[in-house]
Amino acid sequence: MTPIAVLITIAAYFLILFTISYIAGRKADNEGFFVGNRKSAWYVVAFAMIGSSISGVTFVSVPGMVGVSNFSYLQMVLGFVTGQIVIAFVLIPLFYRMNLVSIYEYLESRFGTSSYKTGAWFFFISKMLGAAVRLFLVCLTLQFLVFEPFHMPFILNVILTVTLVWLYTFRGGVKSLIWTDSLKTFCLVVSVVLCIYYIATDLQLSFTEMISSISDSSLSRMFFFDDVNDKRYFFKQFLAGVFTMIAMTGLDQDMMQRNLSCKNVKDSQKNMITSGISQFFIILLFLMLGVLLYIFTSRQGIANPAKSDELFPMIATGGYFPAIVGILFIIGLISAAYSAAGSALTALTTSFTVDILGSKGKTEKTVQKIRKRVHIGMAVVMGIVIFVFNLLNNTSVIDAVYILASYTYGPILGLFAFGIFTKKQVRDRYIPLVAILSPILCFILQKNSETWFNGYQFSYELLIFNAMFTFIGLCLLIKKNN
Repeated sequence: MTPIAVLITIAAYFLILFTISYIAGRKADNEGFFVGNRKSAWYVVAFAMIGSSISGVTFVSVPGMVGVSNFSYLQMVLGFVTGQIVIAFVLIPLFYRMNLVSIYEYLESRFGTSSYKTGAWFFFISKMLGAAVRLFLVCLTLQFLVFEPFHMPFILNVILTVTLVWLYTFRGGVKSLIWTDSLKTFCLVVSVVLCIYYIATDLQLSFTEMISSISDSSLSRMFFFDDVNDKRYFFKQFLAGVFTMIAMTGLDQDMMQRNLSCKNVKDSQKNMITSGISQFFIILLFLMLGVLLYIFTSRQGIANPAKSDELFPMIATGGYFPAIVGILFIIGLISAAYSAAGSALTALTTSFTVDILGSKGKTEKTVQKIRKRVHIGMAVVMGIVIFVFNLLNNTSVIDAVYILASYTYGPILGLFAFGIFTKKQVRDRYIPLVAILSPILCFILQKNSETWFNGYQFSYELLIFNAMFTFIGLCLLIKKNN
């Protein structure tokens, strides 16, 4: 696929994206930017949430990871579905009852200012790193397909990519994101389904033969109960999925902004459960695509790339299939990645404006002025983080996302768990210390786990221990005069 064809595809997609963003974001005030004026239809949000939970990382990494992890990722996705049920019936009623703009305002009402700022800062670090990792993958792909053929540096790639994200979220915030995410979901599903169709056709497989080939492949093994030291062990993956979903969706301003834009609690709950179940089947499609890609390379005698993240881009754009497959790949990738980055940028702007700088008591015009400056600042910081990550990256990108989440979302999960499941008051000023010590203890635990626990390796379940350390730390801070 030529660089010009890639650029034309991206330009066409963004023309549609900017049009939708402009129409949806017209006359959006601060409440429209932050929570969509709480007027979004639940089924529209549910459809948008399917795409918002699937980033460019999923689009590229999940098909490739089949070669090492088989279908074990579905064990984690089952945990995701369970986690979304917990969010729907525990967190959503709480957030609606308190009429929150930022979900971290809960921590202020429950503990005090220090915990509120701690939650907001940990979200800021978590979301900035996570969004940068996801957008980094897109920049890598675009560098390979477009910028390198034109001998353009990676830094220019990052600047242009982040600028595009900033432009389409500038006006409407969440109000625009609901509709741009709906476009993303449509493009994502159509892209992966048609890629499966074209690859299966090239392999001369009917629908039933395709299903049979995938199920018969050793790569399609889903459940792993035999070795507790294996990262793919079921209970590791499932429990990590449950708590990762609660932390990265239920306690994440980015994801909850969409849910809080629904008209009421029941609509938000219907949206959460519907999108959770749908996500399982979308991930299954990506894994099926991964098996077909490995079958194709095996039959054609094509050497698999050293990094599994490069498998899907290499096959889709390498001229092995009709040009439409490459176009579908680019559309799917950019629709997934830019939308995820756009929603992260909106959430970071909301949290920094409301939580860290403080918007209470300020006029609509003042808040709008601050919000616009913060929006630019967040885009600049995101670009810097992407460039730095390019210098440091040495792992699978989807693995990097969950490793980072284990360290940064753990304290947030521990804070909310203590607040919801106990009635105790704590010494608020020491909470930042607990939130910093918990990830440090987790790092020590992970580095020494094989020596201390007979070869046991911690995986994404490290998030649970991180939250537990935070919870225990808060127990030590309980006020005696409760």
